[in-house]
Amino acid sequence: MMNAALRKQRLRAFIRQVWDLGNSAAADDYIAECYRIHHDPGDPWDGQSLDLAGYKDRVDRSRAAFPDQAFDIQGLFADGDHVVMTWLWSATHRGDLPGFPASGRTIRMSGATAYGYDADHRLTGHWQITDRLGVYQQLQANLSATR
Repeated sequence: MMNAALRKQRLRAFIRQVWDLGNSAAADDYIAECYRIHHDPGDPWDGQSLDLAGYKDRVDRSRAAFPDQAFDIQGLFADGDHVVMTWLWSATHRGDLPGFPASGRTIRMSGATAYGYDADHRLTGHWQITDRLGVYQQLQANLSATR
């Protein structure tokens, strides 16, 4: 059984390696064979189960418009086989999104994500709440400013 401190340490390393640095290959060390996105409204993968290749593709696609993204972990809270991470996120809008050409401006959001672990200490999925409306509003404001 993995203790709470080790789960938190692995989650911190996973976020840094895979999401902050964009090393999707590092997902091999952290993601279970099946990763379920239980609840993540506004995420194109909401409700889906992904194999490892699908998860890596999700990372690469998600980072494409924001290659310098970084999570500032505010808190990690363990309960059973789950760790909840509260976070602040920021990134430069460097790639086009549908309806939003790259602006070169910084976008910020906040959220909370609950990650589940399996017996092999790999992440099995997440539930997430995030301020996607705030991101849309920032993108819209950047679009208006460039016109």
